[in-house]
Amino acid sequence: MTIAIFKKPNGIKRIVAAVLAAATLISVAACGFGNSASKESLNTTKGKTTTITVGVCAGPYGDMVDKVIAPLLKDDGFKLKTKLFNDYVQPNKALASGSIQANLFQHGNYLKKFTADNNLDLTSLGQTPTLGLGIYSNKYKSIDDIEDGATVAIANDGSNLARSLGVLQQRGLVTLKGEVDATKATVNDIASNPKNLKIKTIDAAQLARSLDTVDVALVPGNYSWAADLKPADALAMEKQDGGVIEVFVVRTQDVDSDFGKAVKKLLVSQKFKDAIAKSEFKDFGKPTTW
Repeated sequence: MTIAIFKKPNGIKRIVAAVLAAATLISVAACGFGNSASKESLNTTKGKTTTITVGVCAGPYGDMVDKVIAPLLKDDGFKLKTKLFNDYVQPNKALASGSIQANLFQHGNYLKKFTADNNLDLTSLGQTPTLGLGIYSNKYKSIDDIEDGATVAIANDGSNLARSLGVLQQRGLVTLKGEVDATKATVNDIASNPKNLKIKTIDAAQLARSLDTVDVALVPGNYSWAADLKPADALAMEKQDGGVIEVFVVRTQDVDSDFGKAVKKLLVSQKFKDAIAKSEFKDFGKPTTW
């Protein structure tokens, strides 16, 4: 009995030790994961280059990162690479989780609504030149040609839906009720629809393709660029305000990192303006901060 009494505590000690060791490993792993997405990961180290992954969607902004922004940040100690996403949801979630360090794919209104709806702590570092939303058609040559009862496809995500309705209102195709929040308007906010347009909401990525099956589609710049739709061929382009200008985004905790400070400074700099003026993005709508 005496021997059993001494062995049992030793066994318990071994079990406790194993549990504590496992807990330590889990803690270390968790700390390691947290550090990989921490503020320090976006700071520079003398003599070394810090790699930053920027989430983008199909369209011009990945090219803008690669051809304009990345070269201009090289001397600040940063190497930028892009990661392509196929929808408007994952780039913000990936950024919030720390699997990427920044993104450039959305306008300010979308960022505001998406972060509020999904409780994400993300912040814009500033605006970039932006290809506006266009009204395109394979059937009509002008806004005046649009017939009574025509089917019009618009994006189904909240802010781009509201944005599209705003563009339809700009062109006199619908009238919205009173003062409509630019990030929240829906088809239910249409007060008048003189041409009895049939509004069809679909995924933004499908809008350019839908031109073969609908009469008119309102296509955001990301997707019109990817589909090789030329602004010059649009029936009309939106009149841009600050809310629909693209923004360069990081987690809020990274705003004051070396990278955050470098990007904020760059986006309002003369060298960025000059580089854009010499690029394929020269005719894009300009930031309100320029």
